[in-house]
Amino acid sequence: MMQASELYDMLRKVQEPKGYYFSKDKARVDDLMAALLVNKERYGYMCCPCRLASGDPKKDADIICPCRYREADVAEYGSCYCNLYVTQAWNDEQMPHEYVPERRPPEKFF
Repeated sequence: MMQASELYDMLRKVQEPKGYYFSKDKARVDDLMAALLVNKERYGYMCCPCRLASGDPKKDADIICPCRYREADVAEYGSCYCNLYVTQAWNDEQMPHEYVPERRPPEKFF
Protein backbone atom coordinates (compact mmCIF):
# COMPACT_ATOMS: atom_id res chain seq x y z
CA MET A 1 0.00 0.00 0.00
CA MET A 2 1.14 3.53 -0.73
CA GLN A 3 2.51 5.50 2.20
CA ALA A 4 1.04 8.86 3.24
CA SER A 5 4.33 10.59 2.44
CA GLU A 6 4.27 9.19 -1.10
CA LEU A 7 0.70 10.39 -1.60
CA TYR A 8 1.66 13.82 -0.27
CA ASP A 9 4.56 14.12 -2.72
CA MET A 10 2.47 12.91 -5.67
CA LEU A 11 -0.47 15.22 -4.97
CA ARG A 12 1.73 18.22 -4.19
CA LYS A 13 3.42 17.96 -7.60
CA VAL A 14 0.04 17.90 -9.34
CA GLN A 15 -1.88 20.45 -7.25
CA GLU A 16 0.64 23.22 -6.51
CA PRO A 17 0.95 24.23 -10.19
CA LYS A 18 -2.85 24.68 -10.11
CA GLY A 19 -2.57 27.04 -7.12
CA TYR A 20 -3.66 24.54 -4.46
CA TYR A 21 -1.24 24.07 -1.58
CA PHE A 22 -1.34 21.81 1.43
CA SER A 23 -2.00 23.44 4.76
CA LYS A 24 1.13 24.28 6.73
CA ASP A 25 -0.40 22.25 9.60
CA LYS A 26 1.73 19.21 8.76
CA ALA A 27 0.22 16.97 11.45
CA ARG A 28 -3.30 17.60 10.10
CA VAL A 29 -2.16 17.05 6.52
CA ASP A 30 -0.41 13.80 7.49
CA ASP A 31 -3.60 12.58 9.21
CA LEU A 32 -5.69 13.49 6.15
CA MET A 33 -3.25 11.72 3.79
CA ALA A 34 -3.44 8.59 5.93
CA ALA A 35 -7.26 8.82 6.02
CA LEU A 36 -7.42 9.19 2.23
CA LEU A 37 -5.40 5.99 1.91
CA VAL A 38 -7.66 4.20 4.41
CA ASN A 39 -10.67 5.26 2.35
CA LYS A 40 -8.98 4.04 -0.83
CA GLU A 41 -8.43 0.66 0.81
CA ARG A 42 -11.97 0.60 2.24
CA TYR A 43 -13.94 1.88 -0.77
CA GLY A 44 -11.56 1.60 -3.71
CA TYR A 45 -11.35 5.38 -4.11
CA MET A 46 -10.04 8.28 -2.05
CA CYS A 47 -13.14 9.99 -0.76
CA CYS A 48 -12.96 13.00 1.49
CA PRO A 49 -12.04 11.88 5.01
CA CYS A 50 -14.08 14.74 6.47
CA ARG A 51 -17.34 13.44 5.04
CA LEU A 52 -19.30 10.21 5.35
CA ALA A 53 -18.99 8.09 2.21
CA SER A 54 -21.68 5.69 1.06
CA GLY A 55 -19.33 3.21 -0.56
CA ASP A 56 -21.00 3.78 -3.94
CA PRO A 57 -18.58 5.66 -6.21
CA LYS A 58 -21.44 7.15 -8.23
CA LYS A 59 -23.09 8.58 -5.12
CA ASP A 60 -19.73 9.71 -3.75
CA ALA A 61 -18.37 11.19 -7.00
CA ASP A 62 -18.71 14.70 -5.58
CA ILE A 63 -16.53 13.90 -2.55
CA ILE A 64 -13.71 12.01 -4.22
CA CYS A 65 -10.63 14.04 -3.33
CA PRO A 66 -10.19 16.69 -4.50
CA CYS A 67 -13.91 17.13 -4.06
CA ARG A 68 -16.19 19.17 -6.31
CA TYR A 69 -16.50 21.80 -3.61
CA ARG A 70 -12.78 22.54 -3.26
CA GLU A 71 -12.57 25.19 -5.97
CA ALA A 72 -15.43 27.30 -4.57
CA ASP A 73 -14.26 26.82 -0.95
CA VAL A 74 -10.69 27.84 -1.71
CA ALA A 75 -11.83 30.79 -3.83
CA GLU A 76 -14.11 32.08 -1.05
CA TYR A 77 -12.33 31.03 2.15
CA GLY A 78 -8.75 30.31 1.08
CA SER A 79 -9.23 26.72 2.25
CA CYS A 80 -11.27 23.67 1.40
CA TYR A 81 -13.71 22.15 3.89
CA CYS A 82 -11.02 19.87 5.40
CA ASN A 83 -8.33 22.55 5.47
CA LEU A 84 -6.23 20.20 3.35
CA TYR A 85 -6.00 22.40 0.26
CA VAL A 86 -5.37 26.07 0.83
CA THR A 87 -4.04 29.16 -0.91
CA GLN A 88 -0.55 30.46 -0.27
CA ALA A 89 -2.15 33.55 1.33
CA TRP A 90 -4.02 31.28 3.77
CA ASN A 91 -0.79 29.52 4.71
CA ASP A 92 0.99 32.86 5.07
CA GLU A 93 -1.83 34.07 7.36
CA GLN A 94 -2.57 36.97 5.03
CA MET A 95 -6.27 36.16 5.33
CA PRO A 96 -8.50 35.00 8.18
CA HIS A 97 -8.88 31.28 8.82
CA GLU A 98 -12.65 31.18 8.82
CA TYR A 99 -14.86 28.15 9.26
CA VAL A 100 -15.62 26.67 5.84
CA PRO A 101 -19.28 25.62 5.75
CA GLU A 102 -20.39 22.35 4.19
CA ARG A 103 -21.42 22.89 0.56
CA ARG A 104 -22.49 19.32 -0.07
CA PRO A 105 -26.28 19.21 -0.41
CA PRO A 106 -28.01 17.47 2.52
CA GLU A 107 -29.71 14.97 0.21
CA LYS A 108 -26.25 13.58 -0.64
CA PHE A 109 -25.62 12.64 2.99
CA PHE A 110 -27.70 9.46 2.81
